[in-house]
Amino acid sequence: MRHYVQNTLKAAVTFEGIGLHSGTSAKMVVLPAAAQHGISFKRTDIALGDTVIPARWDMVERTALCTRLVNAAGVSVSTVEHIMAALAGCGVHNARVEIDGPEVPIMDGSSAQFVRGIMATGIQRLGAPVRAWEVLKPVLVETREARAMLLPCDRLKMTFNIDFAEQGIGNQSRELDLRNGAFARELCDSRTFCRRVDVEAMQSNGLALGGVPGENAVVFDGPVVHAGPGLRHSDEPVRHKMLDALGDLALAGLPLFGHYIGDKAGHSLTNTLLRALFAEPGAVREVTCDPIRTARLPGQGLVWSEIPEQVRKAA
Repeated sequence: MRHYVQNTLKAAVTFEGIGLHSGTSAKMVVLPAAAQHGISFKRTDIALGDTVIPARWDMVERTALCTRLVNAAGVSVSTVEHIMAALAGCGVHNARVEIDGPEVPIMDGSSAQFVRGIMATGIQRLGAPVRAWEVLKPVLVETREARAMLLPCDRLKMTFNIDFAEQGIGNQSRELDLRNGAFARELCDSRTFCRRVDVEAMQSNGLALGGVPGENAVVFDGPVVHAGPGLRHSDEPVRHKMLDALGDLALAGLPLFGHYIGDKAGHSLTNTLLRALFAEPGAVREVTCDPIRTARLPGQGLVWSEIPEQVRKAA
């Protein structure tokens, strides 16, 4: 039964910081939850009404720059993708996330601090089998500039390509099998990034108010890279895009068996892909995982020594 049960946290873990876009400080507490609960967010700074928001694809208000969840009462929480990626990447199936502000703290711009906090607290096994979604046939969504696809696969696999005219980014591609703690080893410390010209445009529209180049975001300005001590990976931008995609795919509500392919895709397109997946008859089915399937899920087999150190610089 060691790898045949749903997981939660052994105890609560707290994170504090500012929101990347709102610039608002928030305290976020990730608490254990019972089997079958899934992941949910609760706004503790709102006293009246429905303040709980399920972490689910149909709760997403689609935006280009982050993933924002909104419930029927209009209560929302923004920039959930990094904590969702950390929970999925650590194999946490059930958790309650309480937050006293409108946006998840950006921390250092990656999921690394969330991963370290979750794993230091520890994972608790629950007395229920893991349920998952299995992709049964290809589903594709696309725009003029980008596309996203899910293909059948016996594990969660990801292929991503980005292409920026900005000299410091350029064309980057990566493929990753997300079994056996690969998210923590390969992706979790990759930070959010943008171009200097984008920062100015976002701030003029009331966004990126909490962004600090080199501290909680990597900023590319032609050949100049503002990345604190330096890039953590030579291809850190595409790795961060993959981190974002895992967080957005985690909003399927259950772990996913499929091959995700993203070509210049972002938050909105990945959410469109999930909507298409669940709208297409026969495209997906729910399965109960035996030990072999469970062992293929992200986070299974992850050990502390594989989590990146707090400071890592690309060679």
